Amino acid sequence: MSERIPALFIGHGNPMNALLVNPYTERWAALGTAFPKPKGILAVSAHWYIQDAAVTVSTAPRTIHDFGGFPRELYEVQYPAPGDPDLAAHVQKLLAPLSVRRDERWGLDHGTWSVLCHMYPHADVPVVQLSIDEKQPPLFHYDIGKRLAPLREQGVLILGSGNVVHNLHAYAWGRHAQEPYDWTISFETRVRELLLAEEYKPLINYENQLGNEADLAVPTPDHYLPLLYIAGTRTRSESLAFPVEGVDGGSVSMLAVRVG
Repeated sequence: MSERIPALFIGHGNPMNALLVNPYTERWAALGTAFPKPKGILAVSAHWYIQDAAVTVSTAPRTIHDFGGFPRELYEVQYPAPGDPDLAAHVQKLLAPLSVRRDERWGLDHGTWSVLCHMYPHADVPVVQLSIDEKQPPLFHYDIGKRLAPLREQGVLILGSGNVVHNLHAYAWGRHAQEPYDWTISFETRVRELLLAEEYKPLINYENQLGNEADLAVPTPDHYLPLLYIAGTRTRSESLAFPVEGVDGGSVSMLAVRVG
């Protein structure tokens, strides 16, 4: 039996992190050696937020440059990790009777490859992506995480990629440094406290139970929901840590969560 692999939520932030060496990317690289190399990776990225549940089945998933206005060098980045149709089929079985569409067109979006290019720079671990079904409520996504948890026993890294706080309207786009907004710190702190206390209901029902700050911290669900998948993989009283911390531009939390 494979050694149980942790599950990770990574605050991926700016796509330029793929090219940069900074405190965030250094910690991502350290995570890549902090536990045994996984047999495969199942990634849930904020940037595959669509109207159904789908899983990638390509044996050679393409590197998707799903952004605009960045330097040419970023569009030249390739992350040629192999896919794993067998892992994709196993995900379908774990989630049955939920219908999960086999997708041959999507590849690896920047929520996935901008992190993995630091964690596993040789692109030598197979990667499968699972979409976020935008039609479903938060509880659905937490429950999906619970159903995927057995993958950890089989040497598969479940990776959620988004941001606990992600408000680009409030983001400081200029070159001046922006201190984190009070509501950024307050919301992130509350999320940490709830995770440590294993109190998941307020995290799931964040729109109604985490106050007005939730409207600012999570103006759209796409970057927040991957956290619920990772929370769902956690067994009772399992260790939890925050291996990456920080806030970018005042309104993007770079917090990472390690389960196990």
